[in-house]
Amino acid sequence: MDMNVIIVGDGKVGAALAGQLSSEGHDVTIIDSNPQVLNASSEQLDVMAVTGNGASMVTLREAGAEKADVLIAATSRDELNLLTCLTGKKLGTAHAIARVRNPEYSDQLVAMREELGLSLTVNPEQAAAEEAYQLLQFPSFLKREAFAQGKVEIVAVPVGAGSKLAGIPLFKLYEIAGVNVLVCAVEREDGVHIPSGAFTLREGDTIYVTAGIQDLAKLVKNLGLNDHRVRSLLIVGGSRIAFYLARRCIDSGISVKIIERDHTRCVELAEAMPKATVIEADGARQDILLAEGLKDYDAVITLTGMDEENVVLSMFASHMGVPKVITKINRIEYADVFRKMGIGSIISPKGLCCTHIARYVRAMSSASGIDSVLTLHSIVDDQAEALEFLVGPEARHQGEKLMDIPLKEEILIAGISHEGRTSIPRGDSSFVAGDTIVVVTAGGRTLGDLDDIFDD
Repeated sequence: MDMNVIIVGDGKVGAALAGQLSSEGHDVTIIDSNPQVLNASSEQLDVMAVTGNGASMVTLREAGAEKADVLIAATSRDELNLLTCLTGKKLGTAHAIARVRNPEYSDQLVAMREELGLSLTVNPEQAAAEEAYQLLQFPSFLKREAFAQGKVEIVAVPVGAGSKLAGIPLFKLYEIAGVNVLVCAVEREDGVHIPSGAFTLREGDTIYVTAGIQDLAKLVKNLGLNDHRVRSLLIVGGSRIAFYLARRCIDSGISVKIIERDHTRCVELAEAMPKATVIEADGARQDILLAEGLKDYDAVITLTGMDEENVVLSMFASHMGVPKVITKINRIEYADVFRKMGIGSIISPKGLCCTHIARYVRAMSSASGIDSVLTLHSIVDDQAEALEFLVGPEARHQGEKLMDIPLKEEILIAGISHEGRTSIPRGDSSFVAGDTIVVVTAGGRTLGDLDDIFDD
């Protein structure tokens, strides 16, 4: 179902959302006070543009808020986003989504969500911190995405020099992995592949593996990957992400040191987290990093405000032999470029914000909740998608063996959950109404519901 979507704020997040939602067939209107920025977006994207204050009733009426299905407030100002959503709901907008970054608002938003008329709030920095924390639990994985209420994950694994996986066809994977897994996508220099069992892996590939959460530790061990537990973390840059991540790590027993150049911010972090070591220094200097024991840490994450600085620092940390390196980037359009530079895992607060909101909109647009999208993740730098569908009572091909079901090209069923039990599917697996299934697709195809995967 196509939806009328209003996006307030034409920054990086707003523009990325507008592009994604417009490409999926939704009617998108962007509001911003800067006419030059709006002109650029309207020329590049199939969207309407309204110049003005997004929190103003007059501007929202001009944009059609009374009939809008979704209003997304994505400016850089939390208070403006909340006021925009409140105003939109007053005018009749069905659903309101706010980008809210200040951690001081978290508890209030939980308590006042209904009063404010919010369908969803997204904190990009908190989401980025949580993603970084999950990566620290399994340092060998470049990326982790959860499905089936956390029971199944798609993890990105590099096929490095000397890897047990190099040169083997996928039908022999179980012999090495020792657990039931499925390679649902392979990233190679020539592009992204949705592989068959005959597909042979090469050194330099990055494979996206579907596995049960209970099998991840065994998978790491059997593949000969780094299973060293992270006990110490060095954070370069004392941002909001640093605060959220440090607090999470300290609670789990990981020792944390933060290097931040701003004196006031150092004081704030030290007062908020007495168990963290906070160093007032320029973390971009190699001599400072070496003096603070860079080589002795299990993990380093670079969280300065500059992408280029984060990339350089991460490359240096990798060069010095740090087992796990995580890099924050803001310019999501360059994620693929940065990843190919060998800087380990990448997190993008703005990218995560877009993904969370797009997932919510996709789920709402599914017809009547039948065969609806429960979870959506972009993988392989947005070159593929993994979606979790609820199988409705009218779904086709129920009870049939997967090997007998005609699927469109570049489509793979990667997981099936039945009555609370999740399995990695085989050729003789099947699904019925009430199940949830994980589908991976590449090639720029957009899936609105389950029927879109069948080739008949």
